[in-house]
Amino acid sequence: MAMNIAASTKNLARDEWLKIRRKGIGGSDASAVAGLNRYKSPVGVFLDKTGQVEPDEAGEAAYWGNVLEDVVAREFTIQTGLRVQRSNKLYQHPQHKFMLGNVDRLILDKGGRGLGVLECKTASAFKMGEWEDDQVPDEYAIQLQHYMAVLGVDYGYFAVLIGGQKFQYKLVERNDRIIDSLIQIEDEFWNKHVVPGIPPMIDGSTASTDLLNHLYPVSTPASEVILDDQQAGLVQKLVAAKEDAAVAAEQVKRYENELKSIMGENELAIHNGETLVSWKSNDTTRIDSKRLKKEQPDLYEKYSNTTSARRFLVK
Repeated sequence: MAMNIAASTKNLARDEWLKIRRKGIGGSDASAVAGLNRYKSPVGVFLDKTGQVEPDEAGEAAYWGNVLEDVVAREFTIQTGLRVQRSNKLYQHPQHKFMLGNVDRLILDKGGRGLGVLECKTASAFKMGEWEDDQVPDEYAIQLQHYMAVLGVDYGYFAVLIGGQKFQYKLVERNDRIIDSLIQIEDEFWNKHVVPGIPPMIDGSTASTDLLNHLYPVSTPASEVILDDQQAGLVQKLVAAKEDAAVAAEQVKRYENELKSIMGENELAIHNGETLVSWKSNDTTRIDSKRLKKEQPDLYEKYSNTTSARRFLVK
């Protein structure tokens, strides 16, 4: 399958890049749409693609991942002898135009197999277990299968630097059963939700909360909705869940307080040479709004900002 190029990304301004990526489902979106991403939900992808939210600025982990990408790619070539190349292109599936791919590197050779895909990752030492043996985190595994589908290649590699000091690389073969499922899932998401502007099923994610606040920001005074038996059952489930959460929260505080009692004035709790808990002093500065309002009412009024939000209560 020939590679289709949707756009060149070299020297592309961030605003233009965001516009282009909203025209389809990218590799980092694929696992979220499939419900296999711990950090992003289908509703979150929907809000992004329909332009209802602004993308978050890259956090520190993403920043350093980008900075270290060249280092990881270079080490991969040293350890494998394979040649790689930055593509600076956004690829598009030739049949399913909503499937997009912006890969880290193209692998130029592997024993006559032709082009492949290299994804460069960095991970904290706490995530070492996710990369043990042949394991790859689900969201990354789906991402690479998505790229192989878009580019029409048969293999890819992950190169990962863990904790800044442990380097690994893993070969991943194309899996057409996974790809066929991904195409079906992404097609349904794009054409039944994004294109007509119909949100996917509401879930417990922050993205779902943001969507509902966006759709229904203000209540209509004295209005009401009549619940049927099934809908009323949701209230019972909510009450039960809140009771379970309250018990769990109390248990959490109990264990925290028991450990604090054991630690006393010590900052760290250590077991078998490993720090398990820290309890350090931390200075925090906050504005005393009550005092400011009383002693400097004009200043308080000048810098006050009133916002409106709906409060959800279960009677």
